[in-house]
Amino acid sequence: MSRTLRALVIMLLTASCGGGGGDYSAPRDLDNACAIVQERPKYTRAFRATERKWGVPMHVQMATIYQESKFIGDARTPFRYSLGVIPTGRQSSAFGYSQALDGTWDEYLTATGKRRARRDSIDDATDFMGWYMAQSRSSLGIPMWDARNHYLAYHEGRTGYSRGSFNSKAWLVRVAGEVGQRATIYEAQLVGCRAAR
Repeated sequence: MSRTLRALVIMLLTASCGGGGGDYSAPRDLDNACAIVQERPKYTRAFRATERKWGVPMHVQMATIYQESKFIGDARTPFRYSLGVIPTGRQSSAFGYSQALDGTWDEYLTATGKRRARRDSIDDATDFMGWYMAQSRSSLGIPMWDARNHYLAYHEGRTGYSRGSFNSKAWLVRVAGEVGQRATIYEAQLVGCRAAR
């Protein structure tokens, strides 16, 4: 094998092993909002930019991202299996920090003109959430600080939320309550957190 071909093969193998990707791992302490933003200052900038642009408080964004992806930038839904062993595809097209579905992400790209936005970018994921929640406020009247109801509308879609589809899903109502509680905890933590300013 020639040196050029060998170098090309090594380069392709290195790239396929994730050599070009970002750090998509979760911060170490997900129960402490201050620890999250101290460890990842880029998150603070993204949260604040979305708060200024769309009006979604930082703690609401953080609680939603915690529930959707646990702050894992390239999070995907699990695989479905046929006969318990044959993978048949993922449970949905949800991907990234915000777990945006393909169709909803495409709507966001069209509406905002951000053709280069990526779901595994914290800046783009929080902007997407801000865009989505601003629409929920306009069409459903959900206050921006109401993490519980924003999560329900985020999960069920605005049409499903307005029909009350979540009322038949006790597990989802429970999870939305947990999102609301986490937002309250994060808010209290961020008040005294120098890194969040």
